[in-house]
Amino acid sequence: MDDHKLKVFCTVAESKSFSKASEIIRLTQPAVSLQIQALEEVYGTKLFNRSGCIITLTKAGELLYKYAKEINSLYMAAEKEMGDFTGLVKGVVTLGASSTIGNYVLPSVISEFRRKFPKVTMHLVTGNTKSVVDYLNAGSIDIALVEGDVKKQKLIVEKLIPDEMVLIMSKHHPWAKRNNISIFDIAKESFISREEGSGTRQMIEKYFLKHGISPQSIKISFIMGSTEAIKGAVEEGLGLSIVSRWAAKKESRYGSLKTATFKEDRFLRDFSLLHRKSKDSSYTLDKFLIFLRKFPFDRLLNS
Repeated sequence: MDDHKLKVFCTVAESKSFSKASEIIRLTQPAVSLQIQALEEVYGTKLFNRSGCIITLTKAGELLYKYAKEINSLYMAAEKEMGDFTGLVKGVVTLGASSTIGNYVLPSVISEFRRKFPKVTMHLVTGNTKSVVDYLNAGSIDIALVEGDVKKQKLIVEKLIPDEMVLIMSKHHPWAKRNNISIFDIAKESFISREEGSGTRQMIEKYFLKHGISPQSIKISFIMGSTEAIKGAVEEGLGLSIVSRWAAKKESRYGSLKTATFKEDRFLRDFSLLHRKSKDSSYTLDKFLIFLRKFPFDRLLNS
């Protein structure tokens, strides 16, 4: 039995889902099931209760989980000390990111990090802010990068970079040549929104409320599960939306979307780095965190 099987086991236990575990650790679902079956054969007992979509640990599974967490922590401690001793940066870092950061910011960061440390494998799991925070709380990912408010008290929240939100509209929209628009005018137009749980939606609603506009009074014409879908709908003239300047960077440069700021004040939020209070972290993760905190994000946004 090796540490890989125990990591798979812990990921299934923490995510309570074979499909979510397969996404997090980048194995097919059948491969995840085979790893669990192998452990069950070793111990001669079932480790999970499976009832439809609900996955829970058996009593034997709870016992193994306690020791598996300790074993995984010891593996991590050994890796960290060996890394300090040899200076070799290798291994796996699993990141969780809300969709804006995962789609528009991290790919370039990861690419530059891997050019510097080619022996590191990076796994990136994207989702809305709520789901990514849940993954981190469950221990399924090493760190998370999110937008929006985070209320989980057992996490350390560290502001990484500021992010400006901008209005996006079709290049054929009557406002296309205007540089700034009143939030009160926007509230009268057809609006395309993200889904519940999205950090972007959370911040937009908060911004409207700040100016005395109830989110219920916004004329939402569509609710979409991704920023890419929203941008496509806006390009087709189906409504307006508000997205991160990062998300609109390419379309704004090539003119397929027009952007504007807000007359009342700048709409700013933070991209935050989240990690657990546990001191367990690998040498490679520590190297990535140092790299991330020093990364020249302004250069990337303006390139």
